[in-house]
Amino acid sequence: MKTLQIALSFFVFLSVAVIGTAQDEASGPIMTFENTVVDYGDIEQHSDPLRVVEFTNTGTEPLVISNARGSCGCTVPTWPKEPIMPGQTSQLEIRYDTKRLGKINKTVTITTNEGGDKKVLKVIGTIHQAEEEEGVPANKNGLIKPNK
Repeated sequence: MKTLQIALSFFVFLSVAVIGTAQDEASGPIMTFENTVVDYGDIEQHSDPLRVVEFTNTGTEPLVISNARGSCGCTVPTWPKEPIMPGQTSQLEIRYDTKRLGKINKTVTITTNEGGDKKVLKVIGTIHQAEEEEGVPANKNGLIKPNK
């Protein structure tokens, strides 16, 4: 009988320890993105450089973003400076230098109070040279000559 009580006590102790550990893992801030790829698609040179990425704090504590950094100077993120409360959705703005031509293959690395690995967004797309618009031909002399 005493052995049964000891075994039962040990089982209850282990159950409480496992449940407590599982709750600790699920607590804290959690930054959740619907998509971690920012796709500019095929765009013309000098197109709108801004893209907005939404995320939600699906954790149980406020999420604080301490830094967001592009992989080069051509990719510039802007992030909210105030804490994101549990359940709240917010946005990161990413600007890419659309004066450049060719493939876009960059990253934005985000540092938060979440712990563990940093979040990484992939920025992709292709920038093509803008087509020249036809305009009025320039007058070489700068004067308009009347027809005779």
